[in-house]
Formats: sequence, structure tokens, C-alpha cells
Amino acid sequence: MIPHSMTAVLEKSERFSENFETEPYEVAWAHEARWFIRVLESSGDEAPLKFYPQISPDGLFWCDEGSEPLVVAGRGLYSLPLRDFGHWLRLRADFAEAETTIKALIYLALKA
Repeated sequence: MIPHSMTAVLEKSERFSENFETEPYEVAWAHEARWFIRVLESSGDEAPLKFYPQISPDGLFWCDEGSEPLVVAGRGLYSLPLRDFGHWLRLRADFAEAETTIKALIYLALKA
């Protein structure tokens, strides 16, 4: 069997300063997923932000996947691998008490 892969850009050079979730993505065909967050700009108190992968059986109702959060602190490229995730994925950003604004790209890379 020939492996299949694809990468989806879910957020493209957007500015964020408060909690958000990415658009959901249907991934039932994939066996592996990897989130990439590329922070292009960061301003404010530089407090670390936490990103949590979320899963859903139907793309409507969500829960955290259970992995440790991906901690983002400033500019750079960050990555979070996943396996055994079910049918739908999205990423939840938690700015907590950080007074930070970031400009970022968020990718979801998938492999079957």
C-alpha cells in the first residue's frame, strides 16, 4: 500500500490575543497527525501559551485529547505529534492570563 499524506493550513498569518479554537478537520483516514505552529511575531508579556489538541466523534462536540499541551513561548516553529485520535481534530489555544499577541500559521500534517 502506498502511504498517503497531506498538510492543511488552518490559520494563515492570523493575529491572536485571546483563547480560540481552530476550525475542525475530518481525519478518520489518517493514522498519524502532527500539529505545527509557526509563530511569526510575538508581543506583550511573553508568557507561554498552551495549545491543546481536541478530538470529536462528529465535529460538533469536543474534548481535550489527553496529551500534554504544546507550550509556545515566543517566535519559532513548534510541533505536537498525535496518534489514536479518532475522526475529527482541532487545536485549542489557552492564553490563560498572558497578555500576549501572536501572529501565527497553524498547520495540520496527516499520514495514512
